[in-house]
Amino acid sequence: MTDRSLHLPVAAQPSLEALVDLARLGERRGYEFAWLPETWGRDAVTILATIARETDDIGLGPSVVNVYSRSPALLGQTAATLQEASDGRLRMGIAPSGPAVIEGWHGLEFDRPLRRTREYIDVMRAVLSGERVEYDGDIFSLSGFRLRCDPPAEPVPIDAAGMGPKAVELAGRFADGWHAILFTPDGLEERLEDLRRGADLGDRDPDDVRVTLSVTACALEDGDRARELARQHLAFYVGAMGTYYRESLARQGYADEAEAIAAAWANGNQEAALEAIPDALLSDLAAVGTPERAREELRKFEQLEGVDEIGIGFPRGASRDELEATIAALAPDEIE
Repeated sequence: MTDRSLHLPVAAQPSLEALVDLARLGERRGYEFAWLPETWGRDAVTILATIARETDDIGLGPSVVNVYSRSPALLGQTAATLQEASDGRLRMGIAPSGPAVIEGWHGLEFDRPLRRTREYIDVMRAVLSGERVEYDGDIFSLSGFRLRCDPPAEPVPIDAAGMGPKAVELAGRFADGWHAILFTPDGLEERLEDLRRGADLGDRDPDDVRVTLSVTACALEDGDRARELARQHLAFYVGAMGTYYRESLARQGYADEAEAIAAAWANGNQEAALEAIPDALLSDLAAVGTPERAREELRKFEQLEGVDEIGIGFPRGASRDELEATIAALAPDEIE
């Protein structure tokens, strides 16, 4: 059976405790992991450390931290520390992000993202081994670092996120898992072929690469409200977050819709951007509506061969009550 996890809200929450409470709720309702995106608000490391101390069983990890704003050695140290804080419940999710974040927010050049991700995986594993780090890569040359604490007794899996064919191939070849977001069932099956090709290139078993798909979900008694929230969320990501999401949708057969959403958003017409999202696209990308409808929509993703875990993500505009209602309605203990 496919595991279910929580992709904690990307939207700012009123307090650190509010995020901890959501993770606790997920633990009580049987979710496998609590994944935390690092976006505009609080940093992921502090939140994950706090959640680790306030929970007992639920797995934890960032989905994702970028491979520019922290050095690879520092992320290795961070992984070792979070693994200790969580008593072995950590998975690290890393990814390049995109120019809008790396250049716009952090003032760094968005250069060679795939090679950089590969070298981060290498260096982080070297740090986590507890051995002296001697690394000579194309981007990073490191010498002399070694943890001054015991390395994790439980190895830390390092997952990579990506949407394009080469990024997914890289995950299959070098990472312990792949994090996928904004995929239709057909689109995901195409990228799973890239994952398997990468595993073959790395002389690995594809089944050893854990696939986590984040699905935007909203399960409310007011199904129209749930669908409107999902439309707002999708329009924002396609319209405001650079070209990656638009390009991914185009590869999945929705090029015209993606261009229409982006053009309307760029012109300041958010209402037109929402109207450019047809029901078919919303159904293909999300699990939203009444609780029964959302559960039915979620099943089509869970039935995909090669998917190990579904992360329940949330629309940016969802209120606290709407978050909790969705967590309850789609909890593993509600699976029939």
